[in-house]
Amino acid sequence: MNTRLKGLGRGFYLTLIYLFLYLPILIVVLFSFNNARFSLLWHGFTGHWYQTLMHDADLIQVAVNSLFIGMSAATIATCLGALATISLFRYRFWGRKPMHAVLFVMIIIPDIVTGIALLLLYRFLHFSLGFWTLLLAHITFCLPFVFITANSRIDGIDKSIIEAARDLGAKEHTIFFRIMIPLLLPALISGWLLSFTLSLDDVIISYFVTGPSFEILPLKIFSMVKLGVSPEVNALSALLFFFTLLIVISTQLLMKKKT
Repeated sequence: MNTRLKGLGRGFYLTLIYLFLYLPILIVVLFSFNNARFSLLWHGFTGHWYQTLMHDADLIQVAVNSLFIGMSAATIATCLGALATISLFRYRFWGRKPMHAVLFVMIIIPDIVTGIALLLLYRFLHFSLGFWTLLLAHITFCLPFVFITANSRIDGIDKSIIEAARDLGAKEHTIFFRIMIPLLLPALISGWLLSFTLSLDDVIISYFVTGPSFEILPLKIFSMVKLGVSPEVNALSALLFFFTLLIVISTQLLMKKKT
């Protein structure tokens, strides 16, 4: 009896957690099909708001901008993160430990502090705010996440594998491309996915470092909700959610095939 009650208690507890996490998303998805512009009451099913989004040329361009920034920042951050991880793992040099610490500390710095710091830097260097400043900012805050993901993987690599490859005559570039990268690949894919998601979702840092000439989806949604949460915002948020979910599922299937 006690075991059954404990099982019911755990089930109830987990149900509350899942409701807390996913009920808001379900509400957003549900009301994106609501046949009323500004209402918290259900007025019938419609797909009109999705059709409106598909015919909004400005919104489509903003979405393309966000995808391009996200993929570019994630790809560059993953390449730099892989190089940093392998360098800190294989070589001993002055400043290695401080560099290690800096990459970890960057994660806990508040986004608003990072945004203001980057804005001041760009102003000091007389950079015009736009695509390049936004891309550099996204690479900056994505890089530590790639590094930590790859670093947790590389700590489990047996260094004797590298020594054996060197004894067998393998060159440095051969060890890098044939041993290190394949061993790190699952972590690099995870780091890329995490970076892309963070870039696609960022509002605070992007608000400080982009200009009117280059708009992205999170800032567009942020400006739209100032006038109220309309069905278009719900539909746009639902599309972002399903797109992210598709990426996660695809990555998991890819990782499963590789293992």
